[in-house]
Amino acid sequence: MPVRQLPEQIVNRIAAGEVVERPASVVKELVENAIDAGAGRIDIFTDGGGRRRIGITDDGSGMNHADLSLAVDRHATSKLDDEDLLRIRTLGFRGEALPSIGAVAKLNIITRHASEPHAWSLTVEGGTKSSIVPAALSGGTRVEVSDLFYATPARLKFLKTDRTEAEAIREVVRRLAMARPDVAFTLAGEERAPVTWVAALPGTAGRLTRLGDILGADFRGQAIEVGAARDGVVVEGFAAAPSLTRANALGQYLFVNGRPVRDKLILGAVRAAYSDYLPRDRHPLVALFVTLDPEGVDANVHPAKTEVRFRNAGLVRALIVHALKEGLSREGKRTAANSDGTAISAFRPSFAPRPTNWDWRRSPSRPAAGRLPSFERAAVAAISEPGQAAFDVGAPTADVRFEDQPAFDLLDRPLGAARTQIHETYIVSQTRDGLIVVDQHAAHERIVYERLKASLARDGVQRQILLIPEIVELDEATVERLLARAGELASFGLAIESFGPGAIAVRETPSLLGKANAGALLRDLAEHMAEWDETLPLERRLMHVAATMACHGSVRAGRRLKPEEMNALLREMEDTPNSGQCNHGRPTYVELKLADIEKLFGRR
Repeated sequence: MPVRQLPEQIVNRIAAGEVVERPASVVKELVENAIDAGAGRIDIFTDGGGRRRIGITDDGSGMNHADLSLAVDRHATSKLDDEDLLRIRTLGFRGEALPSIGAVAKLNIITRHASEPHAWSLTVEGGTKSSIVPAALSGGTRVEVSDLFYATPARLKFLKTDRTEAEAIREVVRRLAMARPDVAFTLAGEERAPVTWVAALPGTAGRLTRLGDILGADFRGQAIEVGAARDGVVVEGFAAAPSLTRANALGQYLFVNGRPVRDKLILGAVRAAYSDYLPRDRHPLVALFVTLDPEGVDANVHPAKTEVRFRNAGLVRALIVHALKEGLSREGKRTAANSDGTAISAFRPSFAPRPTNWDWRRSPSRPAAGRLPSFERAAVAAISEPGQAAFDVGAPTADVRFEDQPAFDLLDRPLGAARTQIHETYIVSQTRDGLIVVDQHAAHERIVYERLKASLARDGVQRQILLIPEIVELDEATVERLLARAGELASFGLAIESFGPGAIAVRETPSLLGKANAGALLRDLAEHMAEWDETLPLERRLMHVAATMACHGSVRAGRRLKPEEMNALLREMEDTPNSGQCNHGRPTYVELKLADIEKLFGRR
C-alpha cells in the first residue's frame, strides 16, 4: 500500500483520540480555556455523564470575530507569545482541544469580546465548520458540546456508565477548583445536585477554605501548613495530620505552576515523609503546590497535559519530603483526637438499659450496715423500679491511687500531672484547664522508636560481616546503578562491590535486618533507584525494624504503673518529637478541655 497524506478530517479524529479520551477530558480542556481567559466564575453543566451534553459558561475575556474563526483550527492558539515551548505560563498551549472536540462531537461556541458590539456564534459538527453568525451574550464565552463521539461511534463502547463518567467529571472540576481558589465554580447535572464553590480570599487562608470545601471539614480541621523553598523552587500547601488517612493514595494532589498533574513523584515523596507515622497500607491526604520557573518544568510531555517532567526532579522531591517532615514535626503533638473536637463529640448523653429484674438490694452502693425498718417496706416498691438500673455503675474499674494534691508546677506542663491509671492501660492526667488520657503503650512505643532513630543517626548502622560474601546476579544496567550509589548504601550498613559483569558481591548487611535476603534487598533497591534515584527502601526497612523493636520494647498495656512512673512517661512524651502518634499512626493521647466537659453536663 503506497504512502499517502491523510485527509484533514481523519487527522483531526486521530488527534481527538489523544486529547478527548472521555467526557471528563472535554470538561478539563474547556475549563482550562476559561481559566486562561481570566474567568472569575465558571459554570459547568452535564447531562448523561457528559455524553449527551456538556455546557460551560464563563465570564472571561471572550473572543472577537477573527479569533473565533481561528480558534477551531488545529494548532491555533492565543497562549504562546512566541515559539518558546519552555516558558509556558498558561494551562493550554497546544491549540488542539477545540478542533479535536469538534471532530468527534457537535460543538457550539458563543462568545463576546469587550470590543465587539455583540456576541458571535460558531458551530462545528464532525469536523465541519459553519459560518459565524451574530448571537446574544452579555460577555464571556459559552461552549456547548452535544452528542459526544457521534462521529466515531466505536468510541462510545468504551465509555462507562453515566454515573461513572459524571464522577470522573466531578473529580476533574475538583482538581481545577483546588488549583484556583480565586475562581468560583458551579457544577450541576442530571446525575447530581448542584454544587458551588465560591471564590475564596487570596492567600493561605483562602486556599485552606477551598481545600476544606472540597476535601471535607475533617481535612480543614486537621490540616497542617507546609512549605519549603530552594533554588527558585517553592513547595507549599497543606497536609493532614497522620490520624486522618485513606486506604488509597487518591487523596494526594499535586499542582505545578497552577496545573493539576498526576505524578508518581508525589507518591514516593509523601510515603517517605509519613514513613514514621503511618502503616504501609494507609495513605494521608495532602494538597501540594509547586511553583518554579517555567523553564524548569516541561508540560509538553503528554497530549492531555496531565503529566509534567521536572528538570531537577531530585530537588523537587527533596523539597516535598522536607516540607512535609518539617510540618509534621512542628505539629507532632497534634492528633485527630485532640485537634478538632473528635474526642468530645464521641461523648453522647445516654442511659443504661433497664433490666426488668432489677433489685436495688444487689447494688454495690447499698449500705453495708444500718437498716431503716420503717422505710424499707416502702422503699422496696419505689427503688426497685426499672428506672433505677441507670444508677448501677458496676464494679470499680479504675486504679484510684493518686496524689491528694499534685505538684503545683506539674499542672502547668503540657501533659499535666498524672492522677490515676485506669484499666491498667490508660493514664489520666490533670492540666490547669482540663484533663488528658494517655495510652501508655502507644506513648512509650513512640519514645522508644525515637530513641532508636537517634541512636542510628548518632552511632551509625551496626553492620554484620558475612562469613561468605553473597553473590547476586543482576543485569548490567542494574549493577551499574547500584555500584554508583555504593557509598550511600554503605552508610546504611550495606557493603557491596563488583563481582564481574552482571554480578554484585554483598560483604556486609545491616545488623538490624538480621538474616537478610541480600538478593531480594538489592533488587528492591535497584527498582526504587530506577524510579526515584534514592536509597530510601533500605532506610525504610531499617526504620521498620526499629519500629518493630520499639513496639516489643515498650511498656505493655495491662502493666500497673506507679505515680512517679506515670509522671516520668508524661515528661518524656513532652520532650519527644512526634509524640502525638505512635509509629502506627494511632493517637497517643486525647485532651478534654474543662470547658467542653462542662458543656457535656450542661454547665455552659
